[in-house]
Formats: sequence, structure tokens, C-alpha cells
Amino acid sequence: MATKATILKANIQLSDMDRNYYDTLQLTLAQHPSENEQRLMVRLVAFILNANEELKFGKGVSDEDEAALWQINYSDEIELWIELGQIEPKRLKKACNKAQKVKLYCYGSSADTWWQQNKNAVAQFNNLTIEQFSPQTCEALIPLMSRSMEFQCSIQDGQLWLTSGEETLLIETTKIK
Repeated sequence: MATKATILKANIQLSDMDRNYYDTLQLTLAQHPSENEQRLMVRLVAFILNANEELKFGKGVSDEDEAALWQINYSDEIELWIELGQIEPKRLKKACNKAQKVKLYCYGSSADTWWQQNKNAVAQFNNLTIEQFSPQTCEALIPLMSRSMEFQCSIQDGQLWLTSGEETLLIETTKIK
């Protein structure tokens, strides 16, 4: 019998001063059996950084034809395709051909090595941006994960302040492409 996804809930009070976007998000996340805690929390932070009414979780891990996160308009055009991790250039090319805009959020201790090996292959994709989370940030996110999460988030000048209970984290990405 296959292992089922773990369901988590996240209630988020979001104030994004950079985009003038303010919302209360009530998200349901399905953690695929192959998805580790770090990836799930990076996926949640990527959602927060790009939040809007049309942004949705895709199947990502379990379906190669879907993004980790994406925004599809009413004409079924993919406006934004978001991937996580260290993705093969072939998959990024596919995403860039399908979507108006593609974002990759790299994380993990080998992200710098991945970038050095793949920067020439992805340089041709004009609608692709790549940002990287530091390993320290990703490690600090893991203790915040629970079945029911409550966050207050403030984004200003490219910085995300994520508060959960007594814990507050500063989350920044480094733009590498």
C-alpha cells in the first residue's frame, strides 16, 4: 500500500509592502511522501514571497507536467511557474516554453555547485529568474513546521520577516540570475 501525503495547515497574516499586497492566507499543504521537511518549508516561503489570488500549489514532486507553484490565468495560460531545488536545465527549458515567467528557488548545500555546472545551460532563458536560499535559512525553517502553523509575515525591501510564536526569522534570497 502506498504511503499517503501528510496534510498540513498554515494560517498566514501577510503584509507585502514591496508589492502593496495584504492578505490573510489559509493554506493547505500536502507533503508528498518523498518531500522532506526542508523542501516543504521552502515551498511555503516561496508561496509567501509570490502570493496573490491566483497562485496555487501544483503537484510538482509527483507530476513532472506541473510546477511546485504556479499561477494560471482565466485563459489557461501559465503566467508564473515556480520550481524549487536544483532542477535539470531540460525541465527549466520546458517550463520557460510553457510559462510567461519562471522562477527557480535554489536551496541546499550543493546549490552553488549546481549553479556552476548549469549557469551556461540556463543563460538562454530570458524569462527565468533564479534565487537562492542560504543553507542556514533552510535549516532555521524546519523547527517551525507542524501540522498546524501560524505565521505573521512582513515583506519590505526584499526581506521577509517570518514570525511564529516567539520565533522570528529574517529570510532573504540571493538573486543569481
